[in-house]
Amino acid sequence: MGHRKFSAPRRGSLGFRPRKRASRLLPRVRSWPTINLDRAVLLGFIGYKVGMTHAIIIDDREGSPTQGREIFVPVTVVETPPIIPLALRVYASDPVKGLYTLTEGWIEPPRELEIHRKIVTFRPNDIDKALKLAMEALSKIQRVSVIVATQPKLTGGLEKKKPDLLEIAVGGLDIAGRLEYVSKILGHPVKVSEVFSPGMFIDVIGVTKGKGFQGVIKRFGVKELPRWHKHRKGSRKVGARSPARSTFSEVPQPGQMGFHRRTEYNKRILKIGEDPKEINPLGGFPHYGLVRSDYLLIHGSLQGPPKRPLVLRYPIRNPPYKVSGVPRITYISLESKV
Repeated sequence: MGHRKFSAPRRGSLGFRPRKRASRLLPRVRSWPTINLDRAVLLGFIGYKVGMTHAIIIDDREGSPTQGREIFVPVTVVETPPIIPLALRVYASDPVKGLYTLTEGWIEPPRELEIHRKIVTFRPNDIDKALKLAMEALSKIQRVSVIVATQPKLTGGLEKKKPDLLEIAVGGLDIAGRLEYVSKILGHPVKVSEVFSPGMFIDVIGVTKGKGFQGVIKRFGVKELPRWHKHRKGSRKVGARSPARSTFSEVPQPGQMGFHRRTEYNKRILKIGEDPKEINPLGGFPHYGLVRSDYLLIHGSLQGPPKRPLVLRYPIRNPPYKVSGVPRITYISLESKV
């Protein structure tokens, strides 16, 4: 009698449960890093995924076998038109209920932003009153944030006019310095080069490609049973469960696959550009077209299909390796991607 097996390796990480559809296309940021800078700065930005190409750079990773030599790297292009801060939101802390909104103020946005497409009942309120209240309660304030709007009409691959809204925290300096910084940028476009710099690492938060309802073989990588057996109930499913009447949560089940919120940590910015001719390939990017605004070149791949909005954030973890300065790019492929 052969040995009977009672265990199997777990399929799929339990850290990603529940594997359901994301609640929003542009995810809100759940946590912000603490940074030490001599100036106040937004801790995040919004971009739109364009597509991928490849480049050749000089490897500047300390201790790498190819340090100082040319290496081939895949890169993702993210179009980042300027964002416009529309509101100030200040949080205070309470021992019982935690963070709560101390005050909030909205300005009248520029007419070309068409904010009424996003908020039909939009009405500005007294921003000066909100700033004054915040300055009087500096000792209570725990976080200073701004609510920003994107300008998708400035991109080359998006057909929509409705802006995306996102709350972004402000870091650097003290609370008074952050409030002063917010008062200066409200209503004025903020470019991605004012937030990030080439060579730094960022986190990218977004929603992955949706693949619909899938079975256990595609969703969890379960091995299909041999086809030469007579499987009355099919071969593309998990085996018998004991007891049969119960289903444990760890057992692979069919269900939604893709369109999940995910975070890519420590993706390096290789280039921040303002001239789209430097990266637009012949015929444009598939399913997107031509880049017409500011853009980022990010090392590696990113989640989601073309046109997917992505939240770019200052890194919340330590970088995976040490680098020195701005990466040197010797070649960017402009060949047709079709």
